[in-house]
Amino acid sequence: MRTPLLSIFLQKPEKSKMYPILFNLSKLFFGLVLILGGVSSTGFAQTECSSISVKIQNISNSTGVIACAIFESGEGYPDKFMKSGSKIMITQITGKDASFEFSDIKPGTYAIAVIHDENMNGELDSNLFGIPTEGYGFSSGAEVNMSAPSFSEAKFLYDGGDLQLSIALDY
Repeated sequence: MRTPLLSIFLQKPEKSKMYPILFNLSKLFFGLVLILGGVSSTGFAQTECSSISVKIQNISNSTGVIACAIFESGEGYPDKFMKSGSKIMITQITGKDASFEFSDIKPGTYAIAVIHDENMNGELDSNLFGIPTEGYGFSSGAEVNMSAPSFSEAKFLYDGGDLQLSIALDY
């Protein structure tokens, strides 16, 4: 003796009114099994993303923007700021401090240059004698003497974990 549900499955497709519904449900079920089976339990967990966080201090006014660039080598550091930086971030100024977070950075040696680009021309402006007329700052406490610091003076080692830096602007 056949049960009513079993008889639906054993009938030929053209004779069953339930066939299209059951066929679509079975496709849906099969698709869900494939999707859920392909996602591991770690796929639902949030992963921590290591980053270099940079806090910029001593911003003198709210005119223009603050631009922060991270460099992987001395090529273009720091005078080719917008062309040579491997990652560049720009933010509007709100207050005396600004913050940047560089993520997806591989372990290695880096240097950071920051400018207060008051006229938003993408470069650090200077006067007739080459003295900057806008705010600037560098990683590792590198200072301007007779010229901008070199990459080796501003470099720091990044091990791939979370790193927090603070750079005060000079004017």
